[in-house]
Amino acid sequence: MRVPDELSARVPVEQRWPGAGRDGVRLLVSRGRSVSHHAFADLPRLLRAGDLLVVNTSPTLAAAVDGTLVGENRGHARVVVHFSTRGDDGRWAVELRDPDGTGTTRARAGGPAGARVELPGGRSLVLEEPLSERGVRLWWARVEGGVPELLREHGRPIRYAYTERDQPLSAYQTVFALPSPGGAGSAEMPSAGRPFTDRIVAEAVSRGVQFAPVTLHTGVASAEAHEPPYPERFSVPAASARLINSARAGGGRIIAIGTTAVRAVESAADEGGVVRAAAGWTDLVVTPERGVRVVDGVLTGLHEPAASHLSMLVAIAGKDAVTSGYTEAVRRLYLWHEFGDSHLVLKEENSHRMNCFGNGW
Repeated sequence: MRVPDELSARVPVEQRWPGAGRDGVRLLVSRGRSVSHHAFADLPRLLRAGDLLVVNTSPTLAAAVDGTLVGENRGHARVVVHFSTRGDDGRWAVELRDPDGTGTTRARAGGPAGARVELPGGRSLVLEEPLSERGVRLWWARVEGGVPELLREHGRPIRYAYTERDQPLSAYQTVFALPSPGGAGSAEMPSAGRPFTDRIVAEAVSRGVQFAPVTLHTGVASAEAHEPPYPERFSVPAASARLINSARAGGGRIIAIGTTAVRAVESAADEGGVVRAAAGWTDLVVTPERGVRVVDGVLTGLHEPAASHLSMLVAIAGKDAVTSGYTEAVRRLYLWHEFGDSHLVLKEENSHRMNCFGNGW
């Protein structure tokens, strides 16, 4: 299944439709083989009293910075550095990309070790080693000078070729974003939360829906790679853990706003589905074989068919829900990517708390 190019959302909805707000996107709802179509503003009326939404409070960083690659016998080459994740030892995981001449970038080969990139403000970084044995797209780099200050002064939001133009950082912040200590945040927007507005949150609360904040700082996904996620920093506060456990005990549905929220809350759950306060790094990859222990649904965007996110959706709701939803999304011309439409994928009502579904898309 290939997503037609014309279904990429190239600008935010408020720029596509005069007078539209962030909640002006469409909402597809999938449960089993049942699919229904709504406006995103309908979401509070589709939820039930007692449901709980798990939201990611990570702010989006201006994580793309222009630089000049300097290496032995390589001369000087313009690159764009995508800052992904800060390691415990102070290094940063980065991806180097080539400018494509249209204001965005294209993938390039990683490395080599020892290559130096000159950055604005007299700063520089040196590539040391690949982040993972799985590939060489992301590298650990030693950075001279403060990265949070660099991003504030010279960074811009990461964007890919399917978008039309640069957007201000405010276009990439969700209503749930909170400042993080030390300038931490997400390299790419936790985009499932983007269509929420204060009005939608208030209406949901007035209908008896609760919200539980968690944090997961997303790294660079790269539009071309479709790799499983790398380890990321997360935090599930004790108060949120209590809210989640209480809602489950009362029969409420736990609906994660975004795959990042799924990863965070499932990382804090024991084998029986009890959530406890937790913080640190998570390398959890939610697959149909692993299943889910806590969440009953996820509100997310529409992802490329090869993306690892789809395996998580199958783990939550089953293959039928994902297949039916995506078939309808293409047929009804829903829009993809971070500025696109939304997809609420729900577990069937008679499903057990622990889901184990077969492989395949």
